[in-house]
Amino acid sequence: MSFPVYLHFASLRLHPHLVFEALAYAVGFRAYLWLRKRNGDALDDANRWWVIAAAAMGAVAGSKILYWLEDLRLTFTHRMDLAFLMGGKTIVGALAGALFAVEAMKLRLGITRRTGDLFAVPLCLGIAIGRIGCFLTGLDDHTFGLVTRLPWGIDFGDGIARHPTQLYESVFAILLGIFLWRRSLQPHVEGDVFKIFMVAYFAFRLAVDFLKPDVRVFLGLSSIQLVSAGMLFYYMADIMRWAGVTLAWREARA
Repeated sequence: MSFPVYLHFASLRLHPHLVFEALAYAVGFRAYLWLRKRNGDALDDANRWWVIAAAAMGAVAGSKILYWLEDLRLTFTHRMDLAFLMGGKTIVGALAGALFAVEAMKLRLGITRRTGDLFAVPLCLGIAIGRIGCFLTGLDDHTFGLVTRLPWGIDFGDGIARHPTQLYESVFAILLGIFLWRRSLQPHVEGDVFKIFMVAYFAFRLAVDFLKPDVRVFLGLSSIQLVSAGMLFYYMADIMRWAGVTLAWREARA
């Protein structure tokens, strides 16, 4: 296999990242619309679209800011290079930015209900699909892992076998999506499906990014890991609540 793996449609030769990123957005949004129609929505159309707009703007801002913070020396070197500044983005930054933008919009609109559950499974689908594009892009995407001798290590074109961390994330997102779908069909506290998604994803990124050759900025952690840890702290009250419920259930069964 030669990377990037271009996709051919008739006379077209398309870059895999472009194709799978577009497919991720399309499939994720269609899944959201289907879930909204199936399960209903706590918000009316006007407020829901304000929330979606806030999420989109927050995601763009967060993904860019964290991308620039990944390697400050590199960012400073290319500070006048518009292609570099606009070219990269991070899912962790996008999720964090979208969360805080939505919370700000809800505060402005006077919305007190939890509004994220409908997005949890679509986000899993989008991540799973999008990371395939990252994998097929190869070294240019900078999402590959460290050198490995494991039998599933991938040579992305430079003769070195690396962890296919993009595929690890795709598999994780699929499994998480299945779990969240089943959880959503059971009685649950409003907002918990989305919170479980956020906690699980940030915990995964905190762990799996040790397998990536990222710049370590503090305490041996990359900027993405630091934000992931911060987001886990943000949800600590919910994590403790879930742990308390689990412990109480176990004590009741004992």
